[in-house]
Amino acid sequence: QCQLNIFTGEHYKKIKNETKTVQQMRLKILWGLKWKQPSFFGCCHYYKRSIHHKIARDDKFVPKCHQPSEDTIRTLSDFINSSRRLFVLTGAGLSTESGIRDYRSEGVGQYSITTDRPTQHIDFVKSPNKRQRYWARNFAGWPVFRNFQPNINHMVIAEMEKYGNIHWLVTQNVDGLHQKAGSSKITELHGSTARVGCLSCDFEISRDNLQRILLRHNVWDEANIGRQSPDADVVVPNHAVQNFKMVDCPSCGGVLKPKVVFFGDNVAASVKDFIFQKLDESDKMLVVGSSLQVYSSFRFILGAKERNIPIAILNIGETRGDKHCNLKVNAKAGDVLPRLLLPWK
Repeated sequence: QCQLNIFTGEHYKKIKNETKTVQQMRLKILWGLKWKQPSFFGCCHYYKRSIHHKIARDDKFVPKCHQPSEDTIRTLSDFINSSRRLFVLTGAGLSTESGIRDYRSEGVGQYSITTDRPTQHIDFVKSPNKRQRYWARNFAGWPVFRNFQPNINHMVIAEMEKYGNIHWLVTQNVDGLHQKAGSSKITELHGSTARVGCLSCDFEISRDNLQRILLRHNVWDEANIGRQSPDADVVVPNHAVQNFKMVDCPSCGGVLKPKVVFFGDNVAASVKDFIFQKLDESDKMLVVGSSLQVYSSFRFILGAKERNIPIAILNIGETRGDKHCNLKVNAKAGDVLPRLLLPWK
């Protein structure tokens, strides 16, 4: 039986010994219009099919890199398809293709273009002025940040989960794009910007609802909004920060903080233990779009190594885990992940 390779227009034979799950997933991609649910490729540059989600395509914050070879993609495809319980860890490099700047990418990341650094946890907790600066910038950046859309990489990962290839997904990102794409077996390692909580009591509120409250207290001029930074942060002038009015917890009057692990803070032990449990249940590990510079994610590389779990890393540039991995692919995720779901000749 032959199928059509929609990237080349050529026909190829179905791979022998391919699992039924992989066959179904690939067939759905190739012939999405014949299924009840639309193919996730709709709206991407390869296709003109309708889909429930708009797929982002924005490479302005993606560092320059070479196209991967066919042999490299084939090797990574074999690595993934031979796994029955794949553990996936994603980082900021996955969302740069949605137009979200990261911190460390060479030439385009936050650390490359400015001396500004993210707010430290201790500063946010102890300093009212630091909190005011954070919330003023976050308030200005939220309308844009909340509307970012998943890119083709998020959609591929969600599709892989749907067809049983992924045992568990852990993301360092706080943008919620995996969930927008349809992923559900997921742990947000560093939390989510979509939720806000009180540091003194159990009060929680969605970030959207908090934005409505802040709008009642602040008149904002869009001309104040400057360069976009990671994690719903934008540059605003000092006078805009000084005039910004924060709000306290309506329940106890305490300090409100996004449900995000700030720099200098620690991931909760319960979250860490749960992720290690999922790692114990896995047979392979795939890292996508992370330099693994922070220990909160790097610890799972060390954990996989201790458990003799093979590791593959897909990332532009060097990572902290390179010497521990079994396979390294130095490429943009969007040049690789969609190709993994297509059969080879």
